[in-house]
Amino acid sequence: MISFPDVKKSEIRSHYDWATPFYRLLWGRHIHHGLWNGDEGPRVAQQRLVTTMIELAGIGEGMRVLDVGCGMGGSSMELARLAGCRVTGVTLSPVQRFGATLESRMRGLAGRTTFLCDDAERVEFEPSSFDVVWSVECTEHLFDKPAFFRRAAKWLRPGGTMIICAWLAGDDVLDVQLAEQTRRVCEGFLCPSLGSPNDYQGWMHEAGLDFVSYDDWTSRIVKTWEICQRRVERSRVRVVARAVPGMVKFLDSFETISSAYRSGAMKYGCFVFRAPVRVETNEPNDRSVHSSLARSLSGEPSV
Repeated sequence: MISFPDVKKSEIRSHYDWATPFYRLLWGRHIHHGLWNGDEGPRVAQQRLVTTMIELAGIGEGMRVLDVGCGMGGSSMELARLAGCRVTGVTLSPVQRFGATLESRMRGLAGRTTFLCDDAERVEFEPSSFDVVWSVECTEHLFDKPAFFRRAAKWLRPGGTMIICAWLAGDDVLDVQLAEQTRRVCEGFLCPSLGSPNDYQGWMHEAGLDFVSYDDWTSRIVKTWEICQRRVERSRVRVVARAVPGMVKFLDSFETISSAYRSGAMKYGCFVFRAPVRVETNEPNDRSVHSSLARSLSGEPSV
């Protein structure tokens, strides 16, 4: 894992409050990468990332989905519209929550979407509240990723699915130059750390989830930043950005992340994990066997 401890949560919230109009201007309804197969446009590629995740997670009609880091609600609304599920979206930004709620009403999806302004690392849900926990490019901003996955695993029903798309540290985290590239991305995009694919699989395993699949989509998403760079250069957005604290630095980081993907300093991956199904049995478990044996050896009566 590559860490950048200088990031503060208040900075992340402030960034998304101020930057949301820039995201919308430069990239549209979704705040996530596109998934390209060829020369199609960005909108098609963005939509493909959502529909591919829906297929991988097996999301269907009536399912309860938690969208962690829902941003402007783009994925949540597509989940409700395409898959017919009920979606709860969580964002740290009150600006994003307001925008997502408003657009959902305007698109007639308010009955199947709920948007909360809360901290994903503190929000509480009842155990087994969801069939699917879904997160696209949010876990990069979490400060204690293993703790989040332990909590999120409890929100899944037995047999439920967790699907995560994430910016990742590359495989060779000990390479000084590559690690420095990744740290510059963390600084520009306010990520306290980036985990490697192995880190994510270890955290999920510790959370009690079963591994289903991992896809490395790096080569299919890198075009996202090339297009964003061209749009920044062609527009006057940099002039407007000077009025917003930290926004010019954010725009200048587009080249940094693009280079990090090309050099192997970073990867982009999609993970699918599943909550184990509990099997009811009348046979005594190991703990009760050990307790009975201990009582027998000590001469205590069985209960």
